[in-house]
Amino acid sequence: MQQYFLPDKVANIGDVFSLDKSDHHHLFTVLRAQAGEVVQVVFADQSLMLAEVGDDQATLTVIEKLTRQIELPVDVTIAVGLPKGDKLEFIAQKATELGAHELIGFPAKWSVSKLDAKKTSKKTERLQKIVKGAAEQSKRLRIPGVQLLDSLKALTDLFGNYDVVLVAYEESAKSDEVSMFTKQLAALNNGASCLVIFGSEGGISPEEIAVFTQLGAIQIGLGPRIMRAETAPLYVLSAISFYTELLR
Repeated sequence: MQQYFLPDKVANIGDVFSLDKSDHHHLFTVLRAQAGEVVQVVFADQSLMLAEVGDDQATLTVIEKLTRQIELPVDVTIAVGLPKGDKLEFIAQKATELGAHELIGFPAKWSVSKLDAKKTSKKTERLQKIVKGAAEQSKRLRIPGVQLLDSLKALTDLFGNYDVVLVAYEESAKSDEVSMFTKQLAALNNGASCLVIFGSEGGISPEEIAVFTQLGAIQIGLGPRIMRAETAPLYVLSAISFYTELLR
């Protein structure tokens, strides 16, 4: 069943509403929806509703409220050193499907990719479209936030917003550190917020690790295998999903 988001509205059973311009075009022009067809709609309060296409084939009417636990029980923000090419787009799509709360890109010391103000604006807009589409496809109740930062300090300034900050560090994996990630997962309570930082293709520099740890971030290893920049965030999200949703 097709799903849409209306993040600026709330609704009750019987309310009649319209989709925004792009979603309206998708439903009525691309999908050619007919009167009586039903879609899912998520409103500003993350309420999930069934809505029926009206006889005018332009509006929808809320017919039922659904109750489903879809979001991860912890809010996980993924921060990635800007990778090359379209890897950040790939991470955005898959991280959304796996339940990420927010995606942050930052200029790591060893990032090859660089973004000026104009490129940042266009990249952000593209990422927002990607996470919206992925959230609709995976039937999320919220669209993950997207931020592209202009400095390492802009990232560290956010540390205070989270209950715990983790850094996936290649050197920890090389030294056979295997327990810290599990310990941190065990300590996460429902509703907790977690920031997990990943490097770009070159990894995280020793200088960055020093800054992160001085500010209270915890280094974690992700097992004995070295992963690509676009793989490690998905591994972490999968592990968190398994631990908090399937294992408990």
